[in-house]
Amino acid sequence: MTRRNEAPDPERATLDKAAGENFPVAPFFLPRAWRTDLMAVYGFARLVDDIGDGDLAPGGADARLLGATPEQAEDRLALLDAFEADLRRVFDGTPRHPLLRRLQHTVRRCALTPEPFLGLIAANRQDQLVARYETYDDLLAYCELSANPVGRLVLAVTGTSTPERIRRSDAICTALQIVEHLQDVAEDLARDRIYLPASDMKRFHVQEADLATPTAGASVRALVAYEAERARELLNEGAPLVGSVHGRLKLLLAGFVAGGRAAVRAIAAAEYDVLPGPPKPGKVQLLREVGVTLRGEG
Repeated sequence: MTRRNEAPDPERATLDKAAGENFPVAPFFLPRAWRTDLMAVYGFARLVDDIGDGDLAPGGADARLLGATPEQAEDRLALLDAFEADLRRVFDGTPRHPLLRRLQHTVRRCALTPEPFLGLIAANRQDQLVARYETYDDLLAYCELSANPVGRLVLAVTGTSTPERIRRSDAICTALQIVEHLQDVAEDLARDRIYLPASDMKRFHVQEADLATPTAGASVRALVAYEAERARELLNEGAPLVGSVHGRLKLLLAGFVAGGRAAVRAIAAAEYDVLPGPPKPGKVQLLREVGVTLRGEG
C-alpha cells in the first residue's frame, strides 16, 4: 500500500496487473525459479503493451525511468523507442527501468535472445501505425509479433524449445490472440482498431458501423463464428505441444490451450454476440477443458 505523499512504485504497479490477466502468468505449482523468470518476462510484456495502449500509470514515472523527455512521454512511438533502447541495455549494459533490470537476471540465467522482446515492441509500434488489417494473412503476420514471442519465451525459460514445439506454440499463441480480439471487438473499436480482416468483413457484409452497435446483428455474428472456428482449429493444431512435455509444464500449457478453448465455447454460448462485452468462460468450463486437453481428447 502506497503511503500518503509517497510516489507509486511503477514496477509493482505493472506486476500487480498479472492478477487480472486471462491466464495465470506464473501459477503457484511451477518451480520458484520458473515463476520468477516468467514474472520478469510478464513485466516486460505488460509494460510494452501499456506503452502501446496509452495505459501507463499516471504521473509519468515509467517515462522518467526510461529517460524520456516530457514531450517524448506524450508520444507513444517515442516512448517505445526509449523502451527499446533500454531493452538493448539488458543485453549489453545496465538498463534504467527496474522491470528491465529484473528481466536482465532472467535473460542471463536462461540465455534469452533479444528477438522475442523486439517482436513485442514491434507489434506495439505497429499498433500506432496500422489500425486495420486487410487479410487474414496480414493478421497472422501481426500475431507473429504480438503473440507468438510469448510462447517462445515460455519454452526458452523452461528449457524446452525445439523447432516442433515452437511451431505448435505459435499456433496456440496466434489462436489466443485471435480469441482475445474477438472478445474485445468493442474495446478495440473504441481505440479505433479493428482486428477483423477487412476481406472477411466484406465477405460477410459487415460494415464498421455494424461493430459500433449495442448488440451484434446476424452478419456480425456469422463473421465472429467464422473467426472463432479458425481460432479453434489453430488450438487443435497446437494442442500436441501439451503431450510433448511432462510434469508441471504440461499442466501450464494445458491451461493455455484449455483457456482458449473455453473462451471459444463462451463466445459460442453468447451466440457470437461479442459487442455487449467480452464473453468469458466460467471456472467449471475451464477445468473441464483442462481435463480434456490433458487427456489429449480435444
